Amino acid sequence: MKPDSIEKAYEIAKQRYAQWEVDTDEALRRLGGIAVSMHCWQGDDVGGFETDQGLTGGGIMATGTYPGKARNPDQLRSDAEKAYSLIPGRHRFNLHASYRETGGRPIDRDRIEPEHFERWIDWAGQLGLGVDFNPTFFSHPKAADGFTLAHRDQGIRRFWVEHGLACRRIGEAIGRRLGRPCVTNVWIPDGYKDVTIDRKGPRELLKESLDEIFAQPTDPACNLDAVECKLFGIGSETYVVGSHEFYLGYAVENRKLLCLDAGHFHPTETIADKISSVLTFLDEILLHVSRGVRWDSDHVVILSDELRAIAEEVVRGGFLERVHIGLDFFDASINRVAAWVIGMRAMIKALLGALLEPTDRLRRLELDGDFTARLAMVEQIKTLPLGAVWDYYCLKQDVPPGMSWLDEVRDYETQVTGKR
Repeated sequence: MKPDSIEKAYEIAKQRYAQWEVDTDEALRRLGGIAVSMHCWQGDDVGGFETDQGLTGGGIMATGTYPGKARNPDQLRSDAEKAYSLIPGRHRFNLHASYRETGGRPIDRDRIEPEHFERWIDWAGQLGLGVDFNPTFFSHPKAADGFTLAHRDQGIRRFWVEHGLACRRIGEAIGRRLGRPCVTNVWIPDGYKDVTIDRKGPRELLKESLDEIFAQPTDPACNLDAVECKLFGIGSETYVVGSHEFYLGYAVENRKLLCLDAGHFHPTETIADKISSVLTFLDEILLHVSRGVRWDSDHVVILSDELRAIAEEVVRGGFLERVHIGLDFFDASINRVAAWVIGMRAMIKALLGALLEPTDRLRRLELDGDFTARLAMVEQIKTLPLGAVWDYYCLKQDVPPGMSWLDEVRDYETQVTGKR
């Protein structure tokens, strides 16, 4: 794709959108200020670097045997950096506690410190990235029975509380070093596979654990706390302690961010409709954008109707300053760098589509009660030249437009990941 052809196509697209009262230059300016958090765990199948065993338990399963996954932090950083070079805009990196670097010393999760993430912080600073953080409440002997913060054993529960406390300190240290807030998100796998008699007790224990973790204040300019709900998981099909209702209530009462994961609800239930409801009562929220196929399968994000709906709701509601967007998927059946690029570009493209929507005109039709014209317009604008504006944005951001990014991924696979 030649630059002059891209620029000519953009000028035509710009005129087309102007007919709908849409300023494409302004849309691209706003898009350039949106940071999406790219998740570390796509690059190594959620394995982490604590042991050579990789992912064990927690109701999480990466499927596929595509070669070349990252096997140490340096490889993961290299792969992520390659992906960022093919993604327009300046974004963030989402890190799990199990990706710490201890220099070979056996340091358990209740004793981790900011120093164990120094190389990650330095790397992010060099690339101009923000960093988000997650305690790792799975893949550990003390989580083998499926319970952590809601465990009935006080000693095990204490271990996980200490882990949560340590992670908040790390999140705050990350935010202070990088000069922008780190979102530290709590998700736990706790729940029962089958018939559950006592649903109240574990939730009381979880509230007690969370209260203790969040009792120590952190600087909101450096760290923002989030809690993540889920409907069910592998091994917790009947009962999940941290349900949507539990965490919604906890977030509202304690002024925490609520994390809405696109795969953590019924398959036909979209998080797009929840955004404005939750933000009526909370200052900010976190989104984990995924793609479930029949269940919470964490497929790579694509430009689907559901993804478009999420982006449209964020933009239409004027929520861009209040919504933190992160991706959450893991696919070991395809090139992992390509998976990152496909998912990130799809999310950014969905946001661009929402910014290019003639929302004011659509809203006027809705307020006037002209629902026929509203539906007709929604259908008509689907054929506007979004692709031409997208290619121009990529060109101006100095990343490959169209499909040309895939050639660079193939070259990287030949020279780097294919030799692992």
